[in-house]
Amino acid sequence: MRRLALVIVAAATAVTLASCSTPAADTGTGNGDTAESVKVSDLSIIVPAEPGGGWDQTGRAMSETLTSEDLVDSAPVTNIGGAGGTVGLASLANEKDPHTLMVTGLVMVGAVETNDAEIRMEDTTPIARLTEEALVVVVPAESKYDTLEDLVEDIKENGQDVSVTGGSAGGADHILAGLMLEEAGLSGSEIAESLNYIPNSGGGEAVALILGNNASAGISGIGEFLEHIEAGTMKALAVSSAEPAENLPDVPTITEEGYDVTLTNWRGVLAPTDISDADREALIDVVTEMHDSEAWTEVLETRGWADAFLAGDDFETFLEENIASVTTTLTNIGLVD
Repeated sequence: MRRLALVIVAAATAVTLASCSTPAADTGTGNGDTAESVKVSDLSIIVPAEPGGGWDQTGRAMSETLTSEDLVDSAPVTNIGGAGGTVGLASLANEKDPHTLMVTGLVMVGAVETNDAEIRMEDTTPIARLTEEALVVVVPAESKYDTLEDLVEDIKENGQDVSVTGGSAGGADHILAGLMLEEAGLSGSEIAESLNYIPNSGGGEAVALILGNNASAGISGIGEFLEHIEAGTMKALAVSSAEPAENLPDVPTITEEGYDVTLTNWRGVLAPTDISDADREALIDVVTEMHDSEAWTEVLETRGWADAFLAGDDFETFLEENIASVTTTLTNIGLVD
């Protein structure tokens, strides 16, 4: 079988960074090697989406961990939703406070392309990748679909009559829907004609559509739908990981259901444009301390998020490669020209 999967998986990597400092001005000693340290005391966190989704969960978990572990004095969260996170991205690029972090991820990579955004992720300062999470395809509890094949074949046969809801256009959820249809034999133009995708700016909107039987199916990170699956108000058809998910062990993978597609959704944080090297290192240090804390380990276990930590230059390299890969995939499945 021709492999059409987009695999965005990386091993968890702990990165320990040196103290954050920049050379101070010459103090008259002649050596000019005195350093001035930068400490992050108050940190602002931007969530570029409405409350209730994975980005919001990530931002608020960060805020709680950073303050409870006394890594910062305060870490208020501000939601700036719209256009797959690109509204928040533009706000971050213009932010004057260097001690600001914005939650980001695979969804934003796609949204920048599909929205032809003027401000790109490359225009900001990459700080760290934090987590990755498999997606899950769900339907309302009383849906006629019992398997992923039931859903995919109905989309192929009835096109726009079958609606699929998820995150922003061009994001991970949208990409996964396109990849499954491509694997089912549709071309890029056929996918564009057949897929009735309903984008949302926050996970809560998708949940409401599914629970209200106003969408045929939904796609999102497992954490956003898990409580509804466990409560029996949603039916999980498949997960997008290579292996069954630990928190949904009885749900088959998409590959096991006959579609050779694997996709995981990463999340991380960016800082404003053109901050100083000292501020960049200070942010990397505080996020690294957060990652290394027992409190953050508990967050990962509770949420079912996989640790995918990369910081600084390593994250910047990953981001460049991910942008190129996602752009190619979006073109192949007809979501961008």
